Amino acid sequence: MTRRRWIADEWNDTTATLTGDQAVHLARVLRAQAGQVFDVVAGGFLRRAEITSVGEREVVFSLGEELEMDASLPVHLLMAVFKFDHLEWGLEKATELGAARITPVLARRTEKHLAQAAAKRVERWRKIVREAAQQSRRSDVPVVDDPLVLKLVVPTVEATTKLLLAETEQENSLSSVLASQPVSELAMAIGPEGGWAPDEMKLFDESGWRAVTLGPRILRAETAAIAALAVCGALL
Repeated sequence: MTRRRWIADEWNDTTATLTGDQAVHLARVLRAQAGQVFDVVAGGFLRRAEITSVGEREVVFSLGEELEMDASLPVHLLMAVFKFDHLEWGLEKATELGAARITPVLARRTEKHLAQAAAKRVERWRKIVREAAQQSRRSDVPVVDDPLVLKLVVPTVEATTKLLLAETEQENSLSSVLASQPVSELAMAIGPEGGWAPDEMKLFDESGWRAVTLGPRILRAETAAIAALAVCGALL
């Protein structure tokens, strides 16, 4: 039987603790008791853990043996900020599909009110990916960066392979590029509704990014992110 997995809020060499909403759910909803055994991610390691005490706002585990972990995809995803409900669904699915890092970017065609509100949403986004990581039994939580203006991010990305999903590209497919070369670190950029502006395309090109396509259909931004990560999961 598969044990439920939790991601610790606090830990040391021998114990791990869930606090806040996680503890409330485990204590009140699941009615956890001392002696129950779960899998707990603590300090970057997956451990078998036994509950030693249960409180309304804190559940403490004794850490046992280290377990084998599944690695996340070596993918840094740059996602232009778009409608928050669609973006948050995309963040959840990107986490389930294994993205290691997500940077929300403010592109020229990001709607002004969304760009202004993005910084206030980032903690919500981090909570979403944390819950998605736990639900999908990941052994790590993707890093979600603070939202940044595109021109400040693009030149600084240091991945060995940098790919730009672009509606204007018709020949080089994502799958053919990934299959043609070994990829150890991959950055992918997903544009906003309306696509990348010409000056942004130029910036990507000057910064060593290569344009690729997912096929002939025009996809929503969140759909493109999911499709691209699925391809990465199959080929990396």
